[in-house]
Amino acid sequence: MAQHSVHSGGAHDSQHEAHGSFKSYLTGFLLSIVLTIIPLVVVLNHWVEGTGAMVIMLGTAVLQFVVQLVFFMHLREEKKPRWNLMALILGLIILLTIVIGSIWIMTYNQVA
Repeated sequence: MAQHSVHSGGAHDSQHEAHGSFKSYLTGFLLSIVLTIIPLVVVLNHWVEGTGAMVIMLGTAVLQFVVQLVFFMHLREEKKPRWNLMALILGLIILLTIVIGSIWIMTYNQVA
């Protein structure tokens, strides 16, 4: 009988974890809008062209990714964020392996 005892609040603790405040969501939303508008304005007004425009777009995309993880996916607010971060890093390694491997194969593919 003692093996089947349920700890009080054990199952309910995971359902009632904090998911962020209105201020945090608003901050994330505003940062997302700003990080979307910056490359749009730069490219449409031809302030920077070519490689510079690509660097700005990629830089703001990476920052947008970080904003999404921190403010909307609550990466740092978990009880054990290390596991989520490790899963994210593994996913990025797999993604980079596929992309870089594909580019390498397409670049050096020579038909005899």
